[in-house]
Amino acid sequence: MSHSVAKGLAAIGQEAPVGLGVIAGTGLAFVGFTVVGWPGFGPIAGAAGLAVLLLAAALVALAGYYELDRLEEDARTFRLTAEDPAPCLATDASGQVLFRNPSATRSYGTTPNPLGQALGRFVIDPSALLIRLQRQAEVEGTAQTDLTSRHGALRVSVHRAGPERYLWRIADFPTTGAGAETGSPVAGPTGDHSPSVSGDLEDVPVALMTFGPDGVLRNANRAARDMLMDGMLRPAMFHELFEALGRPVSDWLSDVASGRIPGGNEVLRARNGGDEAFLQVTLHRFMDAGRVSLLAVLNDATRLKTLEAQFAQSQKMQAIGQLAGGIAHDFNNLLTAISGHCDLLLLRHGRDAPDFADLEQIRQNSNRAAALVGQLLAFSRKQTLKPERLDVEDVLGDLTHLLNRLLVEKVDLRLSHPGREAGPCLIRADRRQLEQVLVNLVVNARDAMPEGGLITIETTALTLTEGLERDRATVPPGDYCLIRVTDSGIGIAPENLRKIFEPFFTTKRPGEGTGLGLSMAYGIVKQSGGFIFATSEPGKGSIFELYFPAAGPDMAAPAPPPEPRRTLVRQGDGVVLLVEDEAPVRAFASRALRLRGYTVLEAASGEEALEVLQDQSLEVDVFVSDVVMPGLDGPAWVRQALQDRPEVRVIFMSGYAEDALAEDQARVPNAVFLPKPFSLNDLTATVQAQFG
Repeated sequence: MSHSVAKGLAAIGQEAPVGLGVIAGTGLAFVGFTVVGWPGFGPIAGAAGLAVLLLAAALVALAGYYELDRLEEDARTFRLTAEDPAPCLATDASGQVLFRNPSATRSYGTTPNPLGQALGRFVIDPSALLIRLQRQAEVEGTAQTDLTSRHGALRVSVHRAGPERYLWRIADFPTTGAGAETGSPVAGPTGDHSPSVSGDLEDVPVALMTFGPDGVLRNANRAARDMLMDGMLRPAMFHELFEALGRPVSDWLSDVASGRIPGGNEVLRARNGGDEAFLQVTLHRFMDAGRVSLLAVLNDATRLKTLEAQFAQSQKMQAIGQLAGGIAHDFNNLLTAISGHCDLLLLRHGRDAPDFADLEQIRQNSNRAAALVGQLLAFSRKQTLKPERLDVEDVLGDLTHLLNRLLVEKVDLRLSHPGREAGPCLIRADRRQLEQVLVNLVVNARDAMPEGGLITIETTALTLTEGLERDRATVPPGDYCLIRVTDSGIGIAPENLRKIFEPFFTTKRPGEGTGLGLSMAYGIVKQSGGFIFATSEPGKGSIFELYFPAAGPDMAAPAPPPEPRRTLVRQGDGVVLLVEDEAPVRAFASRALRLRGYTVLEAASGEEALEVLQDQSLEVDVFVSDVVMPGLDGPAWVRQALQDRPEVRVIFMSGYAEDALAEDQARVPNAVFLPKPFSLNDLTATVQAQFG
């Protein structure tokens, strides 16, 4: 017998003299009471009690024998496990340690709960797992489970060693072995524990979790732990892991657990993954050992949700753009009537007239309103652009004087062209609109620096060899001109940064901004085929970067439009058919043309215009028609009319942009476009240009 075995048996034997001494002492007391009599009752009573005491002595002796039998069983068990390299322990039904082998002592010392200490690295509630294994051993004689985590792998086995005696063995084992019950069983606050995912699923590349009907997490395999719990196991509730985008997640889980709904999937936000981490969670209800359990299958839905958000954003911007375009169209009609009739009044009132100043104010404010409508059209990308080949450095040079006038004394402006040696930064854009974008960016930068600072505008030509992905957009490879506007201002909060290009969004105080500046800049850049991005941190300033496709030095400039013919027409020599559904606009336009000597025929719709033209003896030189009208629109009735009168010239006028007409206009020969609002001179000059 080895020294360790002898020492262990001695430890077990220390309990034997106590039990035997109790038995012997009790027996002697019984004999003494019998001989001398029971105190106070005499010899008869003592004799009567003798039988009872003898019976008690027999029972005590039997208990002592049973205790000795247990001690002998423990000794035999200890001899079997003494040389085992794995920690082995014997416990009673309550979990109290009766003995431990030398390996257990070396591993866990003399702690009263070595099993809990061993399992604490792998499971949340070790006691629940131990109770389950012990109950299984009571029924089947043995039980075993394998646990894995980042700390390693552990195999825990228990054997029933006798009445209310259990032998435990704790051994490390390789994680590549088969049959491991992995998944780090999890117990909730109630102590309920029942791993519902096989050990076979620990390394499955699908995140799996099981929950109780109360939402307590019971199980999580490695993929799920890495996805939601930083690889560590911890107590958690369903609502602590996931956040619903609609109704509360607890309601959904309760419905599935109760069987009110069959399960299904929901896209939920992961609480520990930030605002942009989404998961598609599929719940299945099943029975596990007579208990209701819920299996959750997790899939990363962040990309899907991002695409959905992009689509929703594009839909929202498109809807707002359509609204803005519609509002702009109606306003342009109103402004055409206002400014047109104002022009008619100015024809009869010279500068010396008492009403001249008032009329001039009306005209100027009409022009300001038209500029505001232009911003709406720019945002909706429905304005008429006149692109030309531009050198951005030259544009900035011409614009510097105006930009400096917009700045306050404490704010400085610096222009930089670091890529000048690589060649000029050439783009195709509408010069006036590009200038408007730069003015808006500089004004915003100025307002972001109430204490003063520096605004820097840099331009450089660059080549992207691969696509650039930023802010949910992809800039394709190619040659670009980059314009970067940097300020040292207060910066933009993260929650506002994603909204700055939305129309009517502003962080300025009421009355200090319309919220259209950046949305207009966004619309102009996008309509020009470019990209605009913003980077900012609170207290660290902002950077706006504009990517325009490079025009290239060899790109031929577009041919200049032909000069309008200005042959004067005598009264009665020209006949104009004016078709406009807005009565105020029609009234102004007809009066303006008659004042210039034209014969004007009026119609309020396309159908009415075709009725007028049924008179074959009627000669018409020019059709002037609105584009959008109830019933037949402008291009539709004009195409019908040109079948019989192919020589008639056409002028389309509209509050929408010309590109909305481009396809229809291309099918109409001899057609030109006149955007609303237009002045008296604009209208008459455009009509006169059609004669010659």
